[in-house]
Amino acid sequence: MRNVIDQVPKSLAIMGGTFDPIHYGHLVTAEAVRYEFNIDQVLFMPTGHPPHKSQENITHSEHRYLMTVLATATNSHFNVSRLEIDRKGITYTIDTIKDLIRIYGENVELYFITGADALSHIFTWKDAEELLKMCTFVAVTRPEYHKEELIEKVEIIRNYYQSKIHFLEVPALSISSTNIRERVKKGMPIKYLLPESVENYIYKFKLYL
Repeated sequence: MRNVIDQVPKSLAIMGGTFDPIHYGHLVTAEAVRYEFNIDQVLFMPTGHPPHKSQENITHSEHRYLMTVLATATNSHFNVSRLEIDRKGITYTIDTIKDLIRIYGENVELYFITGADALSHIFTWKDAEELLKMCTFVAVTRPEYHKEELIEKVEIIRNYYQSKIHFLEVPALSISSTNIRERVKKGMPIKYLLPESVENYIYKFKLYL
């Protein structure tokens, strides 16, 4: 297991998600954001008990964590955190951001990667106004996504709260964890949708059957 604080980065991007399973869409997105904003390290944060998802349909956190470790192992700029999966109770983004500031120090520049559609509903998140002031948001979208109305909505949020929000199109976001799970259940191939190490892990532990 890699230690997330072996070397304190000057800039850190948080890539949160259930990662059920993690796939190339997640990895390409993380690398695109890292390159675009010249970020030192991307920290993948598998969710523990997210408030907006039913726990009944989410694979056990240890499987999701280990698949994420396998998927990111070959990229020296990627790391994985257990912060949320080890936290008891519902996990909220603002608690995670506060923990990371405590761990890395107040001088670290934090970026939070999220889907643009999720960002448009940020006021359903806990302490959203405070959160918008604590880090830079990178809202990622698919190229074919009809985002004009979404961009307008996010622009209002950005201007009103003087928050840092950037948009980034990522073609690989067309891959989805939902589709991968459905393909496994139907006995269809998932090769080239996710790293081979994650594919082997899914079959070894008979996930999504």
